[in-house]
Amino acid sequence: MKYLFDEWDKLKKTLDDKIILLNLDYDGTLTPIAATPEEAVLSPEVKSVLGELARLQNCELAIISGRALGDLRRMVGLKNIVYVGNHGFEIDGPRIHFESLTPPDIKKTFAKFKDDLIKNFAKLEGVIIEDKGLTLSVHYRLVPERMTDSVIRIFHKTCRPYLKKKRIKVGSGKKVFEIKPPIEWDKGKAVLWLLAQQARASGKNRVFPIYIGDDRTDED
Repeated sequence: MKYLFDEWDKLKKTLDDKIILLNLDYDGTLTPIAATPEEAVLSPEVKSVLGELARLQNCELAIISGRALGDLRRMVGLKNIVYVGNHGFEIDGPRIHFESLTPPDIKKTFAKFKDDLIKNFAKLEGVIIEDKGLTLSVHYRLVPERMTDSVIRIFHKTCRPYLKKKRIKVGSGKKVFEIKPPIEWDKGKAVLWLLAQQARASGKNRVFPIYIGDDRTDED
């Protein structure tokens, strides 16, 4: 592995005639990890830097998150940038829009699965079940440490029949479980889609993608 600043002059020369597609994760990267999703707020300093990046002629800025698209846009509050929500299932920005089609039967499955989660976690204080429309999250950062094993056990037991029938996909992060439709799509594929759109607009060899994240789903 090379140290970035040892290679900076060479890298700068490489980037001189490139369009940088800068993909930034939200929770844990642009903001510290917070106890609840609502507490993960951008600092004025970070928001100011993002605004400056968005104004650069050779930089296309994309904020990528497991959050719902509308929630992500509300938390960031910047115009003329790309927002990628719901682990890539929703994308919106200047001149582009994408939403993965989820079959009606999968939507019914998610509604039933959410009801099962609510019922099974009813007696466990601190679990937050977040319905993001196209995906679900189960946050357990507020659960006492001694109860963490119970959360994991109950979650996997609830998932088992749905996974057996391949009705959901499950991932995990920092004190959170992510439930997605059983569709071959994720943050990584969303970034590749963005890269293809940018290459079409700017020229195939002119786009230089950069992705910065902090969690497992950022390695898609």
